[in-house]
Amino acid sequence: MEHLIEIKKIRKVFKTGTVATNALRDVDLTINKGEFVSIKGPSGSGKSTLLNIIGLLEDYESGSYKLDGVEASSLNDDQASELRNEKIGFIFQNFNLIAELSLYDNIEVPLIYRGMTSQERKQRVEESLRLVGLWGRKEHRPDQLSGGQRQRVAIARALAGKPSLILADEPTGNLDSEMAASVMDLLYQINEMGNTIVMVTHDDELASKTQRQIQVTDGVVKQCDTETELLKEQEASYA
Repeated sequence: MEHLIEIKKIRKVFKTGTVATNALRDVDLTINKGEFVSIKGPSGSGKSTLLNIIGLLEDYESGSYKLDGVEASSLNDDQASELRNEKIGFIFQNFNLIAELSLYDNIEVPLIYRGMTSQERKQRVEESLRLVGLWGRKEHRPDQLSGGQRQRVAIARALAGKPSLILADEPTGNLDSEMAASVMDLLYQINEMGNTIVMVTHDDELASKTQRQIQVTDGVVKQCDTETELLKEQEASYA
């Protein structure tokens, strides 16, 4: 299969005064186009740092990261921003919706910054809101929706840009079990449409339903292709 993400020997260090913390240690990781992958690990393990590097939100000290064949370290800030806007959609635990705007406007604003025509923006907003079942509420504000509905809007916003990669950071973290199951069903549907999804989660049950699980422990990444392998890594990390 064709790789969408290729990471080789990535090293990330955070420095506070004279103290250096190795957030990621010589990480090797590949993710294929069309995969649905979960990233797990204890708090402070480096999983969010890894997701931020994949999302072109953080740099790194050494190593190589290619997104769809493009080497990230060769890009300046403007080029990285352009590639991120073209290739990546983000879904956050706290939704990150603008409270004063309607659902329609929340999804349209990022498309305006991409220079799309009003006709194209309307088509994409409508398509994405219909997909998540909220077109009929397009004039509502986020505070008029449930948590699960707000996360669906966040998913619609990510999809409207037609990204090849969806990065989801604890997408069900603020939801009850019923709403979480509904959001996961939607993510499965999106994956079946061909989108690659990388999801950070603390939920063992949700992670077990993805195609592949990645365990991060003390900045070290293990690619676990079976649940047995993942359990061994988890036991080692908590030992």
